Amino acid sequence: MIGPVSSRRDAIAGDLRSQIATGRIKAGERLPSEPVLASRYSVSLPTLRSALAVLQGEGLIEKVHGRGNFVRRPLRRITYLGGARRPDADTPAGPAMRVIIQAVKTRARGQLATLMNVPSRSPLTEFICLAHEGEAPHSLARIYVPRDLTPAAVPEESTSRFGALVELGNTRPPLAEVQERVKVRLPTREEASILRLGSAWAVLAITRVITDTAGRVVEAAFLVFPGDHADAVFTTRHQSDDRGMEE
Repeated sequence: MIGPVSSRRDAIAGDLRSQIATGRIKAGERLPSEPVLASRYSVSLPTLRSALAVLQGEGLIEKVHGRGNFVRRPLRRITYLGGARRPDADTPAGPAMRVIIQAVKTRARGQLATLMNVPSRSPLTEFICLAHEGEAPHSLARIYVPRDLTPAAVPEESTSRFGALVELGNTRPPLAEVQERVKVRLPTREEASILRLGSAWAVLAITRVITDTAGRVVEAAFLVFPGDHADAVFTTRHQSDDRGMEE
């Protein structure tokens, strides 16, 4: 008999981790059901679930509601280009990116009203954008624009890479400033559920505010990337003064 509960949890997690690392359990494969695993390791369901939670926190497995626990497939790295309109994947290899887009009418409140620099309850359109790579959720965005700048037609699904989802084109004036705030944090309960992350798995969260030349905020976006495959790159270009000295 393995010792205390914590030792049994760690032993089970270690055994499953080893099977995943050696390929005995392959990426995308579903683990046996929790009751079967609990019986196999001669532990209670709570102890078994505690061990699975360790592996979920490490990003090795994901729990899909109603289907079970699966070995997490490694996702393509995605690089967010600071100041740009969209992030881009490092390579085109792998399953095609599929983005599901939901447009919802809403009102500015609280932090959102402050970011948009509009009175509370001003009309906005929210675009909820969930990117998938194959069947695995890849990244999440909530993008807000003033109601009068909402495109006449927005597809419900796109093959554009994450972030290139709401192209307003000529609907708005030229842009003047893109302000982005980047931080690493734990996912919210909703984000962990949507992106199939363990509660201890960090995410890269970017808040982006875009202003046009008239000083109007034309977009506020909240972008969330699982921290195991996301980078943010910001480039500053300096212009040199080529004018010669006057004699």
